Amino acid sequence: MTTAAAVRGLANVRVRRWDMAFAVVVCIAAAVAVPLLNILPGQSSALRVPDFLVTLVGKFTCYAIVAVALDLVWGYAGILSLCHGLFFALGGYAMGMYLMRSIGTEGVYRSELPDFMVFLDWKELPWYWRGFDHFGFAVLMALLVPGFVAFAFGFFAFRSRITGVYFSIITQALTYAAMLLFFRNATGFGGNNGLTDFKRILGFSLRDPETRAALCAASGIGLAIAYAICRTVVGSRAGRVLTAIRDVEAKARFCGYDPVRYKLFAWTLSAVLCGLAGALYVPQIGIVNPSEMQPSSSVEIPIWVAVGGRGTLAGAILGALLVNGAKSWLTAAFPTAWLYVLGTLYVVVTLAVPGGILQAFEHLPRAARAIGRRFRGLGPKRSRSHPPAPVPLGGEEQRP
Repeated sequence: MTTAAAVRGLANVRVRRWDMAFAVVVCIAAAVAVPLLNILPGQSSALRVPDFLVTLVGKFTCYAIVAVALDLVWGYAGILSLCHGLFFALGGYAMGMYLMRSIGTEGVYRSELPDFMVFLDWKELPWYWRGFDHFGFAVLMALLVPGFVAFAFGFFAFRSRITGVYFSIITQALTYAAMLLFFRNATGFGGNNGLTDFKRILGFSLRDPETRAALCAASGIGLAIAYAICRTVVGSRAGRVLTAIRDVEAKARFCGYDPVRYKLFAWTLSAVLCGLAGALYVPQIGIVNPSEMQPSSSVEIPIWVAVGGRGTLAGAILGALLVNGAKSWLTAAFPTAWLYVLGTLYVVVTLAVPGGILQAFEHLPRAARAIGRRFRGLGPKRSRSHPPAPVPLGGEEQRP
């Protein structure tokens, strides 16, 4: 191994330690610290986390799962997807269908059918709603449906060797087509209003603080699972092949690897993780509608990854938290300024910090040392005097 390769290996180890440490801190905060600080302290305690903040943390944690899923295919496989919002929404709709079925006859019309079906004069439950009165079936569908859609789409796209911007365009078209389909009342998913007015999950009221804290903790656990799965994949042989495909796909193919198989695996796994995030997101927010599939939602997700650090996993988590935190504050304080801030942020990060914020932190010590050397070089220069001539051991030097 050459010296340069050894240095790169040590740098990767340091980055991985940073990566894992940050991810662990975020997961513990979402799964343990925030829920406990909401439940245990009294109402007047300064340590108590407000109820709205618990929901906000759970929401951002679900977004972080989506960012990690996208970073798997974009940061390590070089596949820029603009349809991960679709996979996220499909998982959310699967969970929303279970929550609608859990309402029973407590709806406005006191019917076994969901209220929007009674309003639209539906006579019976559609066949594709069967089974969603069971929580396990809903969770299974939240994972399988996005995975199946991704597998079917990716199978034909990757076999046709569609890459780069062309792949991104057709994924955006897929998202837009799905959004138009779900906007139709005849589709049976609530049309423009979507699914809402949820009452309970697994028999627990969604309005209870304990239930919201438990959902936040479940989101933190979901993020830990997603991160562990993606970290295992990128650290394995399959991850190294994905990186080789990202860099030079033709060389990987000539070396005997089938890019279609590896890309399809990462693509499908990424969609499944997005479905998990959507299933965790909907009970906390209380609504899912076709606006989750709009193209702008899928465009924002790569911005999260780019801001935090593409190809770092934890950078994707950081980007999702920072960008959505800024969005939550700016849309309330300056509603018309958010899109300008988002665009400016993406341009600045792309030009000034191409590796993202997390990788910029990695290089801060090196940059500080370089700046220190530069400033020390600008100081007053000391005169370098020659050292005195050595004196013989016998005393003063004898002149001839």
